[in-house]
Amino acid sequence: MSGRPAAHAGFALLALLVLNALLTLVNPGPTPWPQPDLRVAPELCALLLATALGAWRGRLSPRAVRVLAVLTTVALLVRSIEITSIALFGRSLNLYWDGRHLGTMLTLTGTPAWIAAGAALAGLVAVLLAYRAVRACWAVLARGLADAPVRAGLAATGGVLLAVFALHDVAGLQTRRAFASAATPVVLRQAELLAGQWHADTAASRLPASPAFDTGLGALKGGDVLLVFAESYGVSTLDDPRQAAALAGPRAALARALAAGGAGVVSARVRSPTFGGGSWLAHGALLTGLDTQNPLDYDVLLTTARPSLPRHFAAHGWRSVGWMPGLQRPWPEGSFFGFDRIATADTIGYRGPPFGPWRIPDQAAMALLDAQELAPDSGARAPRFAVFPTVTSHAPFRPVAPYVDDWDRLSGPAPYTAGQHAHALDEPVTWRDPVPAYLQSVAYTWQWLGAYLQARAPAGLLTIVIGDHQPWATVSGPGASWDVPVHVIGTDAALLRRFEAAGFRPGLAPAGPPIGAMHELTAILLRTFDAAP
Repeated sequence: MSGRPAAHAGFALLALLVLNALLTLVNPGPTPWPQPDLRVAPELCALLLATALGAWRGRLSPRAVRVLAVLTTVALLVRSIEITSIALFGRSLNLYWDGRHLGTMLTLTGTPAWIAAGAALAGLVAVLLAYRAVRACWAVLARGLADAPVRAGLAATGGVLLAVFALHDVAGLQTRRAFASAATPVVLRQAELLAGQWHADTAASRLPASPAFDTGLGALKGGDVLLVFAESYGVSTLDDPRQAAALAGPRAALARALAAGGAGVVSARVRSPTFGGGSWLAHGALLTGLDTQNPLDYDVLLTTARPSLPRHFAAHGWRSVGWMPGLQRPWPEGSFFGFDRIATADTIGYRGPPFGPWRIPDQAAMALLDAQELAPDSGARAPRFAVFPTVTSHAPFRPVAPYVDDWDRLSGPAPYTAGQHAHALDEPVTWRDPVPAYLQSVAYTWQWLGAYLQARAPAGLLTIVIGDHQPWATVSGPGASWDVPVHVIGTDAALLRRFEAAGFRPGLAPAGPPIGAMHELTAILLRTFDAAP
């Protein structure tokens, strides 16, 4: 081969290498920046063979080049989003559902509006540049395909590579190790999710049957129940050696505080319906006993009259309270759960300075809950069922407020000094290595929780602490499970033994497989709370 065919072959090879590099990007994390990978893109092999065979009927038209460029750019874009999402959050994105929370994400990171707008513009420019580069590559390939020797060579290359790809697991051959994960299934899955939302059945009949809320609460003996959803508290705190070692001291301090207060603790693992975010899906699963892993099921659930734990407790004489310091906007759909009171960031009564985007530190929120709902009054009061989703351990895990010994001060007009506030805000927030901040926030949670349960909790209080989901993959690590710990803390030994019979184990470090999905824990709670043996 010489002259023009040789030049076309060289340029075609270069164009193929560029396209293959773009379609095989990987992201091992925890940064948002993808990296090249020395493997082969299976889609490119298929397109190469198809275009080479099609070019035998004539040169590829400019329209065909544009179509190929658009298809390749879409695959590149969706694949880049997918690998970055898995690297940072530990799960695949649902472009329809997760896209709606992009604004919240920017708020959490403290991103100024002009930076967000600039990043959006830069992203658009990057997509356009990628399209131009991809289109130029396909134009070069189109010119190469006009030459019969180049066309035959490209067709043979595509065909041989596809044959190697298809021979995977034949006679024990692991041929696909040489190929990158295909982008096409990711594109098809996102298209299927989007089409599914447009044509989804939004009737209540799409939901499975609710668990039977036909039991009593006699085993609680009229005591208060505090359900704490610990934000981003996952089993990485137990399974990751670095995290387990760093939290060994705070965990032991919590155990000592519980013992000093006369309380025992049993623990288990359950599987959350979400990972790295979407806390409301976990809340809905446990409060209703329904699987809410599909966000549409959660949205449909809120339009129904299905039973819930707050309504169940209220029906048996408890006052149900949703204590939600992280709720900073109207939530009319929250009436579904049937709380007697929903306290938000604006109505909770906090008068101190804001600590980051979530404003209210967890210890202060707990102090206000104690002062307003759990502290005994002069007369007999109804027992409380309080649901408290924490916020301090929410990504980016800082600022963390200091622990305050004087709990009464936290419900007053000056819960923190100016120096305490400034010191917390000065602590660095980093997305490259967020683990130290995460560990600090979890240790803070255990510190205030142990102090409260040791010295301030009402007599007979049963406390359930459950992680809503694992932290982002930058903390929990690649391939982490969706499991979260659940702890049941109380002074009634007989009640704790009933939890042990349901699969819980003594202590704060549950090991082994989960006892079930989070929504399945609801039925366990109903049975255990019932007075019948």
